[in-house]
Amino acid sequence: MAERVLITGLGMVTAIGDDVAGNLNSLRRQQSGIGFTQNIDTIYKDILPVAEVSHSTVTLQEMAGVAGKEGFTRTTLLGLIAMREALADAGIADASDEPTGFINASTVGGMCDTEKVYFDVINPEKEGDFLQYIDTLDCADCTQRIADTVGISEYIATISTACSSSANALMFGARLIKAGLVRRVISGGTEALTRFTLNGFNSLKNIDKKHCRPFDQNRNGLNLGEGAAYLVLESESLARERHARVRAELKGYANTNEAFHPTAPSPDGDGAFAAMQQALAMGGVAPEDVQYVNVHGTATLTNDVAEGHALQRLFGDKVPPFSSTKPFTGHTLAAAGGIEAIYAVLAIQHAVIFPNLHFSEKMEELNITPETQLKEGVPVSNVISNSFGFGGNNASLLISKYEG
Repeated sequence: MAERVLITGLGMVTAIGDDVAGNLNSLRRQQSGIGFTQNIDTIYKDILPVAEVSHSTVTLQEMAGVAGKEGFTRTTLLGLIAMREALADAGIADASDEPTGFINASTVGGMCDTEKVYFDVINPEKEGDFLQYIDTLDCADCTQRIADTVGISEYIATISTACSSSANALMFGARLIKAGLVRRVISGGTEALTRFTLNGFNSLKNIDKKHCRPFDQNRNGLNLGEGAAYLVLESESLARERHARVRAELKGYANTNEAFHPTAPSPDGDGAFAAMQQALAMGGVAPEDVQYVNVHGTATLTNDVAEGHALQRLFGDKVPPFSSTKPFTGHTLAAAGGIEAIYAVLAIQHAVIFPNLHFSEKMEELNITPETQLKEGVPVSNVISNSFGFGGNNASLLISKYEG
C-alpha cells in the first residue's frame, strides 16, 4: 500500500512577507502587497501595479546566505530564501542526511537578469561578466543552484506548466513518495518579475491598471507578482521515524487538460471541474466535507467565469467559502501553486478563511460570491487549492488536516 504524503515544513517569501509568519500576519491584517515596481526598468513602472518583494537583489543575496557570490539570479535568490525556511521549519539541519528529491517550478527562469544584458549578449564584439548570466535563462538553472547550495542531489527536476507549475511540482513529489522511490521531496516554485512577463500579459490585455478584483462583475485582469514557496513532503513512516511535526496531509490531487484554447479555459470549466472532482475522489473526501476553496481566481474575464461554473457544478447549491488570495500577492505564475498550498495549510492550522479583497459586485454569470470577510475560529479540515494554466492545464490539490 502506498504511503500517505505528509507536509512537515513550509517556507516562503512574497510581497506580503519574508517568511510564513509574515505572510499569515499580512493575510490577517488584510494588507495587500500590490504597488509599483522599484526594481524593474520599464515604461510601465508607474502604470501597471505589481506585487513585488520589497528588497533589492543585493539584500536578497544576504537573506539567502550567498552575499558576494556571482551567478545567483533574483529568481534563484527568492527560491533559496524559501528553501532555507522550509528546511528549518521541518527540523532538517542537513538535507543530505536522507535521500531527498527537489521538484522546482519556474516559467521563465533567470529572465529577470538575462533580459538586462540581452543587447550585450547578441553583440558578438562584446565580452564581459554579463556572459555568466546566459545559462541562467534555463529554468533548470535556478533548480540546480538551489539544490547544490543546500546539498540536495537526488531526483532533481524542473516543471514549467505556466500557472499550474508548482501545483504540478507538488503532485510529482507526492507521486515519487507514493511510488517508494524516495521518502522525502521538497516541492514548490520560484518566480521573479520581469519585463518579459509584464509586457507579455499586457499585450494579452490581461493586466488591470487598478488592484485586481477576482470574481467581481467589474474585474479587468490580473496584477503580476513575484515570490517563492516550498513544502517539505515526507512519507508517513519517515515523519514518524524522526518525530517530525506534521502540518497537514496532501491527501488528493489531480491534473487535467481540456485542450480548449492556448490561453483561455473552457467556458463551462470542464477541466477545472474534472481536476477538483478527481482530487476529492483520490482523497476519499465528499464535496460537503470541504470547508474552503483557495481558488485560482486571477480576475481575468475568462478564468473566473470558468472556475465559477466548475465550482457550481461540483458543489451544487452548497459551494463552500472560497476566495482568491491573488489580491494580496499578485499572480506569481509558477510560484502561485506553492504559495497558495501553504495558505491552505495555514487555513487548517489556524482555523481561518482568508478574504477575497476588492470584491463589490456579483458576476452576472454566476450564482455565487467569494468570501469577503476574514473568518477566524472556523474549523477547517479539507481545503481545495486550484491552479490553472495556459494550454488548458488544470491542477487541484486536496490538503487536509492530518489524522494520525
